[in-house]
Amino acid sequence: MNREHYGKLIFELSQPGRTGYSLPKNEFEEYSLIELGEEALRQTETLLPECDELTIVRHYTNMSNNNFGVDTGFYPLGSCTMKYNPKLNEELCQLPGFNLHPATPAPYAQGSLKLYDEVQRTLAEIAGLSRFTLNPFAGAHGELTGLMVIRSYHMSRGDMARTKIIVPDSAHGTNPASAAVCGLQIVEVKSLADGTVDVEALKPLLGPDIAGMMMTNPNTLGLFETKIPEIAKMVHECGGLMYYDGANLNPMLGVCRPGDMGFDVMHINLHKTFSTPHGGGGPGSGPVGVRKGLEQFLPNPQVAKDTDGTYSLHCDAQSLGSISGFLGNFGVIIRAYAYLLSLGKENIPMAGKLSVLNANYIKQSLRSHYKLPIDTVCKHEFVFDGLLEEYGGDHHAAEHVTTLDVAKRLLDYGFHAPTIYFPLLFHEAMMIEPTETESKETLDAFIAVMKRIAEEAKADPAMLKSAPHNTPVRRMDDVKAVKEPKFTFKAL
Repeated sequence: MNREHYGKLIFELSQPGRTGYSLPKNEFEEYSLIELGEEALRQTETLLPECDELTIVRHYTNMSNNNFGVDTGFYPLGSCTMKYNPKLNEELCQLPGFNLHPATPAPYAQGSLKLYDEVQRTLAEIAGLSRFTLNPFAGAHGELTGLMVIRSYHMSRGDMARTKIIVPDSAHGTNPASAAVCGLQIVEVKSLADGTVDVEALKPLLGPDIAGMMMTNPNTLGLFETKIPEIAKMVHECGGLMYYDGANLNPMLGVCRPGDMGFDVMHINLHKTFSTPHGGGGPGSGPVGVRKGLEQFLPNPQVAKDTDGTYSLHCDAQSLGSISGFLGNFGVIIRAYAYLLSLGKENIPMAGKLSVLNANYIKQSLRSHYKLPIDTVCKHEFVFDGLLEEYGGDHHAAEHVTTLDVAKRLLDYGFHAPTIYFPLLFHEAMMIEPTETESKETLDAFIAVMKRIAEEAKADPAMLKSAPHNTPVRRMDDVKAVKEPKFTFKAL
């Protein structure tokens, strides 16, 4: 296939001979040939599109307009806290004074080290714990680090038999995954009909082989676990530690603290709760906090304020070791610092309270059209189990309208779909999280569309099953996409 034909067939914007750039003359050409040798030179032309700069700009701008994000619409993605983050924080994290090489000696990085220390101290106050490390790069990375702290604690006492971790059946999928990577065996504990941990089912699981228990509060169903003090007492009495998955910390801010509940170790998804736009794999940060007596097991290096008021890096001999290069994802830490300072101690609780208010408002407004499997006050998120039967939601029926159909139809109305088919406790799960940054007008518009979709499902289910209808890409074959993924571009 010649270059001209390739350009017309594959890159419809390409025109032979057209360029949008001018590279300077290579001053090292002779040196490069000597060092690399002729065999290292490409023998065939690179098949790339040939376009002018304006065409490229318009192409990628139009492509970006097809993306969905919190800047363009409502994003009620459950358990991910996809909320609007102030643009001011983006500007502050780009201040030139913070643009330091990671290996900058401590005496020349005092401002950055002070910021790091103040963030970890603030998080410790919010969480009710003794100390934090900001080194982990993501939530799951924080989970792994926290579990490594638990293992290090047991090993420091010579208690090598504690190789199991208890995980509720409603847990985030990263919980058992992180535990497995840490070399722990997962022991599942069932939930009650009300969605909370079954304390009676927990009792026979406890023993001398239990390293600890992982819990999320509020849990994945958006429900507050009211028996945590009792559970923590039981786990501690058997010699285990309590681990708090902080993915759902948002509604707890300034209202209650994991450390006060009895948790020993926790991670915080800094990118979810404290102002970093995330999604698509990053950026992220998963700080890990511990109660008093466990600080020495946190990963090295650790930032500390010395008696003379300066900041330095310390390495503890009992530390679990290093889990990341240098001091974590520092840009995310700067954003969090700006967010915390702008809210202040007085207003941090409002974030949690408003997220709870918004979630309960949507839940109550839609219960007439969607099945509510657990009828109680939720926190920042809640779960429907598909449409009510009168709207075609009977999953036993051959032509029932699925949660997937509802999610696809939402795209036609300009709303991103919520998390669907998770948690696995319900057949047609639809997890909705409005976050505290959404206005009542946006919530009302979303409620109206959800009700309209329910009416459409009742009147014309076939229309929903072929949705979306007006998006750049129509409905995909999800099963085929999983079974036959294509990861690389191939020319026709």
